[in-house]
Amino acid sequence: MATPKIVLFYVFTPIADPEAIRVWQRDLGEALGLRGRLIISKDGVNGTLGGDLPVLKKWARSFRSYAPFAQADIKWSEGSGVDADGLSVDFPRLSVKVRDEIVSFGAPGELRVDDSGVIGGGTRLSPEGLHELIDERGDDVVFFDGRNSLEAEIGRFRGAVVPDTETTRDFVQLLDSGTYDHLKGKPVVTYCTGGIRCEVLSSLMTSRGFGEVYQLEGGIVRYGERFGDDGLWQGSLYVFDKRGSVDFSDHASVIGECAGCGAATKRTANCPDPACRSQFVVCESCDQVRCTVHAAA
Repeated sequence: MATPKIVLFYVFTPIADPEAIRVWQRDLGEALGLRGRLIISKDGVNGTLGGDLPVLKKWARSFRSYAPFAQADIKWSEGSGVDADGLSVDFPRLSVKVRDEIVSFGAPGELRVDDSGVIGGGTRLSPEGLHELIDERGDDVVFFDGRNSLEAEIGRFRGAVVPDTETTRDFVQLLDSGTYDHLKGKPVVTYCTGGIRCEVLSSLMTSRGFGEVYQLEGGIVRYGERFGDDGLWQGSLYVFDKRGSVDFSDHASVIGECAGCGAATKRTANCPDPACRSQFVVCESCDQVRCTVHAAA
């Protein structure tokens, strides 16, 4: 019986020949029949892959056999299924590309990495360490969402600051504008899906004078694995594959609101108009009216 799984992973480390890593991962993924996305740069690798459990285990052993990737934190979650050929239904194909950045903040010249990872990033907090910080500092602690604002509509930490961002590239402009300078004297905890965006975001904030910056190690994924929906997280976790979102328990709250009727929903969908590249939180009943709603807004 097939056991569909999805892995989420990243490593920040200097890579002398990104193209060689691309060819290796492309050939390995194709040989194993994996689907998903990998991005490689001179600063590391970032990816998510779907497939049957035994096949993904073979991939993980090979991936970690390369010394700079040996300590990669690979996060596992349930996939939706595999097709008749044993291929993941959560991704249309395998894509392996070389880019200037493995996460696109539009600031490749600012990021510095060494064999230990990002240089100058925020202090790492485990899920337990986050609770300890809250116990010590209370309401002074600011949660800062490092994702796109749409993702935060269906799930976020309670009381979090959610920047008005459509893409990750918007963060640099917002930080440089002074919009969040009032937070520079507070303990700021950045968080994102699996941790990669906050590796970069926390370093950008630190370099801009934010004095006490933290990053949630392992991101929302690791926090959810530890505390489920019985901690500080509320709602569903947006994911960039066919699943759309995942819940950490059978009692996850639904905090998203349909753009059409305002009903509670965790569903997100692409605009049906080919000329519109937006995505919305929208219930199935309002699926075809969301373009009109967006235009009116």
